[in-house]
Amino acid sequence: MVPYRGRLALRIARLVLAMACAGWYLRGGYPPVWIMALFGAYTVYAAGALLEMQHETPLRATISGVADVLNFALWAWLAPEAWTAPLVCAYVLASSVLMQNWVRAAVTAACVLLIATLVPPSGSALLLMIVVALLGLAAATGLYRFYLEYRMSMTLRHNVIIRSQAQGAREAERQRIAADFHDGPLQSFVGFQMRLEIIRKLMERNTDTAHQELLLLQELCKGQVADLRSFVRSMRPADEGMSLAASLNRMADSLQRDTGISAVFNGEELHDPQEIEVSLEILQIVREAFNNIQKHSGATRVTLSASRQGQAVEIGVEDNGRGFPFSGSFTLEELDALRLGPISIKRRIKMLGGEMTLESQPGDGSKLIMRVPF
Repeated sequence: MVPYRGRLALRIARLVLAMACAGWYLRGGYPPVWIMALFGAYTVYAAGALLEMQHETPLRATISGVADVLNFALWAWLAPEAWTAPLVCAYVLASSVLMQNWVRAAVTAACVLLIATLVPPSGSALLLMIVVALLGLAAATGLYRFYLEYRMSMTLRHNVIIRSQAQGAREAERQRIAADFHDGPLQSFVGFQMRLEIIRKLMERNTDTAHQELLLLQELCKGQVADLRSFVRSMRPADEGMSLAASLNRMADSLQRDTGISAVFNGEELHDPQEIEVSLEILQIVREAFNNIQKHSGATRVTLSASRQGQAVEIGVEDNGRGFPFSGSFTLEELDALRLGPISIKRRIKMLGGEMTLESQPGDGSKLIMRVPF
């Protein structure tokens, strides 16, 4: 779509061209009245079109094309060898290519070629050659415009898809955060409140029992602090300026420091993916895996490994906890079909176009292997 200033420039050029052509024709004396009436009508139309810049419709576009073609026909008939006819032709083709769709532009070009061939009856070789050259230039410009509009359309469509996916990812992340907060810190606060109420009642009857409840409350507070640290760690972005291997190593250290679970990382020689978004998603997947281990597995040992396998990064998370309630080794597709496995991690792996294998032995731990292409 031609911007407002471009359309304004074309319509000003039409008015100037109409006035210049009329002045050129009047230089030789007094032309017939009906010819001057046509010149005057076209000039008035060109001036009036400047006042309708904001109200372009298909009907007005068609009227504009017909008026321009008729004006060219008039000049091809009156002065086929003069500069005015080729100039009018150039304007007609430029206006149709830039302002009209390809159907109207093609019809306009065909009409211009027909007029240059038949008017005057003997035709003008010079005018015809100029028209053919202008048609070639207009065709090239029209094809390039079509290509640009196609690229713009594809870009806009791609942007819409990206925005939709981003919105879905944000909504899924909100739901995950809400669920984690409900299952972790919020439950700890509820338990804390209930314990305080019990202690208040015991203080009135049995101070020794109340003292024991205070000790239990202290242990509950320690668990609450661990839950809050885990919750904050799951929301923390990647460490700026650090490699993927260094960030994974720091995550393993944080898990051991905050929870007491022995965590080992193997993968110092890992090369970072070129796309930073891939690294961010991998870190988030590992955070969620660690969070699940801390909350549900009862593990005392976790091994995190990372290596490059061809054009992919392979991440492994293994623990010695209770494992999942199912036994065996399952791929991502099998987990989806059986509706098993961590939903959020599976969703992120799909978004990255990766693969996942989950091995589980109830009571004997589990192992999660993920392969993410660069």
